[in-house]
Amino acid sequence: MMDWISNVVHLLFEWIQQLGVFGVMLGLMVEVIPSEIVLAYAGYLVNLGSVSFLGAVVFGTIGGTLAQLFVYWIGRYGGRPFLEKYGKHLHINKKHLDLSEEWFNRYGTGMIFFARFVPVIRHAISIPAGITRMPLGKFTLLTTLAVIPWTILFVYLGMQLGKQWELIDEKAAPYVQPAILGAIALAIVYFMIKFLRSRGKTV
Repeated sequence: MMDWISNVVHLLFEWIQQLGVFGVMLGLMVEVIPSEIVLAYAGYLVNLGSVSFLGAVVFGTIGGTLAQLFVYWIGRYGGRPFLEKYGKHLHINKKHLDLSEEWFNRYGTGMIFFARFVPVIRHAISIPAGITRMPLGKFTLLTTLAVIPWTILFVYLGMQLGKQWELIDEKAAPYVQPAILGAIALAIVYFMIKFLRSRGKTV
């Protein structure tokens, strides 16, 4: 079984390399393997000179955003029962669903941006957005703004690692933690502003 999975992943990387930036975009859209790994491989392709850094970032951002739009539409039209049954194919389990719904219901639509930097819920946060029918334009904008720095980071790290791009989890850790802390700090500011505005309306 593991050999079969390994062969599929190997074929997917070959496919990405052959298609260039379009392969990066499609690799992120299908989400067979985690986006961080696809982006690191895109960085490796930049290192080889197969694609440009700008092209990898632009198409990586498009692919990452479209992947989340797909999850949004599943949430909107399939609902939670569908995702509890088939979410495992999107790397989403019941724990992810419970936590993302709790964050979204407690903190509102702004979490679409901030949650993208939190490993456990970053993929699942699109689901409650779809279920609650969050405006598509707002969802797309916040998702894109969060996907851009994530894409730049992993493409850059993959480019720097070169042939060692498969070590991305180990090398990315010192960068991901500050990103998470930064997102939390911004979230605190966002919630303070939101709280102060709500108090102003009730006065």
